[in-house]
Amino acid sequence: MPAPTERTTVRRDDRAHYERKTIDAILDEAYYAHVGFVSESTPVVIPMLHARIDDTLYLHGGPASRIMRTLKQGDEVCVTVTLLDGLVLARSAFHHSANYRSVVVFGRPTVVDDLATRFRVLDAYTDKLVPDRRPHLREMTEKEVRATVVLSLPLDEASAKIRSGGPVDDPEDMELDIWAGVIPLALTAGDPIDDPLMRPGIERPPHVDRIGR
Repeated sequence: MPAPTERTTVRRDDRAHYERKTIDAILDEAYYAHVGFVSESTPVVIPMLHARIDDTLYLHGGPASRIMRTLKQGDEVCVTVTLLDGLVLARSAFHHSANYRSVVVFGRPTVVDDLATRFRVLDAYTDKLVPDRRPHLREMTEKEVRATVVLSLPLDEASAKIRSGGPVDDPEDMELDIWAGVIPLALTAGDPIDDPLMRPGIERPPHVDRIGR
């Protein structure tokens, strides 16, 4: 486990996690990340899909987008991922909180030039979003892959912060006749909606119904 740096050190020791298995699990569960960078002296934060392979986080996008044009230059980024697990309702407004799992990654992304690696990364995106989807798809073309910028960001400087459990009230408030507790939250999938332009007779594959189940 890499030692935390000044930038990744979590000030709340009771919520700090530096184990790679914890960081990896949060990155893999989250569907998207927020990528912070500076563009022409202006701070910008963009939500993006991401994928992880081993010790590397990958981002991708169109070559004309501002974020890709900026990050291709090797500028520093801060990538954050948050999973909101619940609302924590205390006996006072001051002690209300939220249960969450979050990861922060710092570093300089680099462009992935190797075509085979880009194919593998883009396949990983599909596998992450919808497991078992790829065997049902046509293969990506070389033209499509070359038209996509893929950036790699090593997970050398990363940390997780986690809050779980119930409210923490002041001792003098514990006897108040006020409900306190946790309202769990979770991202859930709704019923799939068929594309109205799809040819009649095409059955929905099992992997589509498994999402979120």
